[in-house]
Amino acid sequence: MGSVPRRLVVIGAITTVPLALLVVVEAHSGFLRVMAVAWAALGLVLGWLATRSLSRRIGDLKVFAEALPDLRGPKPTLPVGDDELGELARALSRMVPRIDELLGELRTELARREAILGNMTEAVVAVDARLNISFCNSSFAKMVASHSVAAGVPLLKVVRDPGLFQLLQRVIASGETARHRLKIGGQGERTYDAYATPLGAGPSPGALSILYDVTPMERLERTKRDFVANVSHEFRTPLATITGYAETLLNGGLEDHENRRKFVEIIQANSVRLNNIAADLITLSELEGGIAGPPGPVSVDEVVHSALNTIEPVARMREVSLRVENGSGLEVLGHRFRLEQALLNLLDNAVKFNKSAGQVCVKVSLAGDDQVEITISDTGIGIPPEDLSRIFERFYRVDKARSRQVGGTGLGLSIVRHAVEQMHGTVKVESELGRGACFTIRLPRYRRA
Repeated sequence: MGSVPRRLVVIGAITTVPLALLVVVEAHSGFLRVMAVAWAALGLVLGWLATRSLSRRIGDLKVFAEALPDLRGPKPTLPVGDDELGELARALSRMVPRIDELLGELRTELARREAILGNMTEAVVAVDARLNISFCNSSFAKMVASHSVAAGVPLLKVVRDPGLFQLLQRVIASGETARHRLKIGGQGERTYDAYATPLGAGPSPGALSILYDVTPMERLERTKRDFVANVSHEFRTPLATITGYAETLLNGGLEDHENRRKFVEIIQANSVRLNNIAADLITLSELEGGIAGPPGPVSVDEVVHSALNTIEPVARMREVSLRVENGSGLEVLGHRFRLEQALLNLLDNAVKFNKSAGQVCVKVSLAGDDQVEITISDTGIGIPPEDLSRIFERFYRVDKARSRQVGGTGLGLSIVRHAVEQMHGTVKVESELGRGACFTIRLPRYRRA
């Protein structure tokens, strides 16, 4: 009895059959009895035909309504009558263009949002109430996940780190937005600022999280902290020495004729060291700022001979011989002052960390058609293998005691690297402990028209 037409048939039967039976029982005429039965049968047949037509029209309306959300298939034709069902059919027909328009707008907006989320550089992931992934973009798959991601996969199978799982679990349980910094080891450990917000409400909520990669910022912050600590450490020792010997002189050391000159010399030496550190810091700051003007042709031979002439007195004092191989006549595209600055730092280290009666050799050659190679090798103490990857860092020293003894600031090789990179070149080092070191600079070659 859940069908309206069946109800109408039953109602018609209940109202018609008893009357016909009454006529058949009470009427004395056989004709009236036959007519009553015929009239009841006709009423039942007409009622059945009417309800069948009504049922068919209601079925057509149902099929039409179910086909409305489907934009891909054609809409079925809907017969229109002059009764109430006809009015309903016309109303549904008038709704079709508007529904199509709304569904088209929704699909366009959905595609737009998926395109935006999919092409974001930040990692985006959405999960359902069971913390199964319902959506993620390519950045999440590449930056965070350990393998390809498909919808419906549990989050813990994709990201082993429990931090993201716990964050999304807390957001789903509380229904409040949360933020947390995570370290996730997908392709090497990286740091992310994760923002999570609930999605939907009711019995099956979900959550969406956006992960911002802050690894470069964290490294920069760590580099700044290390730099401040290193600068403070480098300044502390000479300042403490200057302060100590100045106090000694003020507290009676001026009357010590045997040692007062030595005290002043120590103060002067540490003042020079502070000045050298400050000068190197300024140079390094200028190099990192990248303000050097447009590059131009630079004669490599001229710069090499100028640097050798500058370093020659120090080499002679330390009994180290300087040698140049092959006058090349080559030119590079760069800045003369920066190139000479880099060579002076390398030659100074090669002389200071050399052995008595040692040798420093400078060689200029052509590396391919577009590169000029400058090699500075020495016969000094060399560099341990574990230090080779860090010698270009600021304030990094292989032999700290000897470096301070010879007046090094720990910034020379960092200046070399920045100067060479500013001229779009590269610098590398090869060394064997106890057998010297070899630094190789490669710069773009300049060709005259």
